Amino acid sequence: VTDVTEFNVAGEKLYLSPVMDLYNREIIAFETARRPVYELVGKMLKNALVKLKAHQKPVLHSDQGWQYRMLAYQRALQQKQVVQSMSRKGNCIDNAAMESF
Repeated sequence: VTDVTEFNVAGEKLYLSPVMDLYNREIIAFETARRPVYELVGKMLKNALVKLKAHQKPVLHSDQGWQYRMLAYQRALQQKQVVQSMSRKGNCIDNAAMESF
């Protein structure tokens, strides 16, 4: 599962984009940035995907955020044969494990 979270650090915004393995709640990869741009999620995804072994074909779940609907994100998943899963519109319960992180 993955999501982008905004924090206020010393009066400035900081964005965190982690990906969590639901098997053991391990953070597989993460990236931080001062702005919520695609590069934040793109770098996190690249770091997570390089850890996959050839036989692994996981599902990556997120909400319907703009970054997860981008063609670059979807293509990166397809190239590694990762199935994309997204929450239903207006239903954050589907992504509760990441929302509570």
